[in-house]
Amino acid sequence: MTNSDKPAPRRVTSIDVAERAGVSQSTVSRALSGSETITEATRRRVELAAEELGYHVNARAAGLRRGETGTIAIVVIGREGQGPAAINPFYYSLLGSTCAAAAERGYEALVSFQAKPDEFFGHYVARRQADGVVVIGTATNEAAWEYFRKCAEESGKMAFWGSPFDESVWVRSDNREGGRLAVERLSQSGAKAIEFVGDTTSSQRQFRERYDGYRSAMEAAGLTPGDAIVSEGEDRVSQGRNAIAKLVDGGAKFDGLFFACDAMALGALEELAARGIAVPGDVGVIGFDGLGSGEFSAPPLTTVEPDFAQAGLLLVDTALSSEDERPDRRVAVHLVERASVR
Repeated sequence: MTNSDKPAPRRVTSIDVAERAGVSQSTVSRALSGSETITEATRRRVELAAEELGYHVNARAAGLRRGETGTIAIVVIGREGQGPAAINPFYYSLLGSTCAAAAERGYEALVSFQAKPDEFFGHYVARRQADGVVVIGTATNEAAWEYFRKCAEESGKMAFWGSPFDESVWVRSDNREGGRLAVERLSQSGAKAIEFVGDTTSSQRQFRERYDGYRSAMEAAGLTPGDAIVSEGEDRVSQGRNAIAKLVDGGAKFDGLFFACDAMALGALEELAARGIAVPGDVGVIGFDGLGSGEFSAPPLTTVEPDFAQAGLLLVDTALSSEDERPDRRVAVHLVERASVR
């Protein structure tokens, strides 16, 4: 008989374990699922029999029988017409921490990138494909957020990062605290004319909160806060460049800049260098997001960074929690010192 003719080995079942342990099949199921109705002696006998026979519980099948999938769905929203490579690196950091948090909780992560209306899908819980849904990404895709807003109205078990609305359950950075940290650090370096750059009227709610933190900290320091500097541009980097052009060409006097996101700050560093304005000698620059790429800018960018690990845990926990256990969540932030401030 050739190897190909040999019958496949028979799969060990819970019936085999029951016979080896001298108990019923239902006792095996309860013992291996951790039921408190089984004595410790019986549980140990069943575990030993299962180990000897090489029997392993199909955790996914068991979870499905209990109405659980063992999976967290994570949707990353992008801009229509742009692929995943164009997504802000911040969201990849957040995606990684959320996947890690899911694994820590014993869940698998089902990741989906969605940008066009014909790609939108959020009914993972209703279809029993996941136990909870985390939605993260750019607030500029209004059609996507409107779709997921309706999903949240129809089903619980959803958590949002970056949403332009407040009525559903969201997790966000402590943005006001981040604004305070940035202003205090720039002030400590001797800066007095500190400007905030970012559109506070956009759908990105976090920018407004960062400005509010900036404004409060400026007043607390006895400094005069300015209106938010808003500039046009096809992306955040070009908006940062254009903000510098707007300030300099308009004759503004400034020695400190706090940007609503790192991508804008990185563009600003390029424009400042092109115009011969020294950083941090002439002006201190601080961003927000904690992008790793800021470590390699010229000079390396000082930034306010959220606790990514905490963010991932809060997103997963919020998506899995019941309605009465889901308060708004704030993620702690801290200053990452590099070289763009004296």
